[in-house]
Formats: sequence, C-alpha cells, structure tokens
Amino acid sequence: MRPMSSDIMISAADLPEIIPVFPLPGAVMLPRAKLPLHIFEPRYLAMIEDCMKTKTRLIGMIQPRETPDGQSRLHAIGCAGRLTGFSETEDGRYMITLTGISRFRLREEVQGFTPYRRCLVDWQDFSRDLSRSEETDPTFDRKAFLGLLGRYLAALNLSTDWGSLKEAEAETLVNSLSMLCPFSPEDKQALLEAPSLVTRRETLVTLIEFFLRGGAADEVVQ
Repeated sequence: MRPMSSDIMISAADLPEIIPVFPLPGAVMLPRAKLPLHIFEPRYLAMIEDCMKTKTRLIGMIQPRETPDGQSRLHAIGCAGRLTGFSETEDGRYMITLTGISRFRLREEVQGFTPYRRCLVDWQDFSRDLSRSEETDPTFDRKAFLGLLGRYLAALNLSTDWGSLKEAEAETLVNSLSMLCPFSPEDKQALLEAPSLVTRRETLVTLIEFFLRGGAADEVVQ
C-alpha cells in the first residue's frame, strides 16, 4: 500500500461542514487510530477518487441504524478519518487506510449529484479529538486489563501479539480493541460515543466481562 502524507495539522478551521460518509454496520473509527478498508462498490470508488482531490482528504465513518418502524437511518455520531494509505488492485478495487481525526455530530444528509452519501456535520462537541497527543487514563491497570483480555480472546479462540499489547499506550490499546473486537454495532456505537478514554475503557471492560459471564453483548448497552 502506498502511504500518503499524513503530517498535515488539521485544525478546527480546516474541518469542512459537508463530508462524504461511508455507512458501514459494525465498523467504527476513533481519533488517532487507523482503519483499513477494502473498497469495491462503484459509488465508494468514486468517493475515494473525489476525496483524494481535497486538501483534508476526510471521509466520515458512520453506522446505519434501523428505526422502530423499519426505516434505515444513520446514527447521530460518527468519526472522520484522513485518507493516509492507498493502493489499487489489478481488478480496480482500492485498499485504503483511514487515520481517525475527529468525531462529528450529524446534522442532516445533503442531497446532490454524487453517487455516495454526504452529510452536513457539526464538530464542536469533539474539539479535544484534534489533539495530536494521545489521551491518558491515569487509573488504567494494564495487568488486570490484559488478564481479562486474555480470557476473552481464549473464549473466542483468537490469538494476538501480546508483546505489542504490553507496550502499547493506553489509548492505542483501548481504541484498537474497541474497533476490532466482535461486539454488536450498538455496543461499538457506545464505545465510539464514550466521552473520555476512561469511560471507553470502562465500557470495554463491562462488555468483555458480560460476554465471559455468558450474556448477550447487545443486552449490556441500552
């Protein structure tokens, strides 16, 4: 994959009011985390091509949701990422990497002539996301957390690189697991919307503990 420049400092003034969005259930992105994506639908191939022509190269990841009456809508909160990696396969598909920049609150969908969806968004509730410094978790007990994670992965018959996990900063560890663990879309949305790293880590622990007790994950967060 060809890396693309990611050293631009994006300030609040640089954030556009309208961004293209990629609605994908079960996929969330968090600030400073990286999300690899495989793009093959024609409308999203067009979205990537248009995105690369912009200064900020931002794409919003947002989960769809179903209303009680069966209508398909978008969740109120998503996260925008900067396109920082790109490659094209021989059959015309794109492999990309998005690096999380900031969460946003959806105001409304914008009607237009693009084949992909675009939204008018508000960034003001998430100004802290723009910091280049990782968020800290002063009460993080790494040993206890990794012990719990080990039981969770064993229950799922999954393996991991424990060396990397032991060395990762708290934000990198918690945010990566929030994105990668096979939780329900509703639970992933709760992790995305957590107001702080501490709250996200506590929510993550609750989800893992509930799973290990044999509960259904979607009963945890209402």
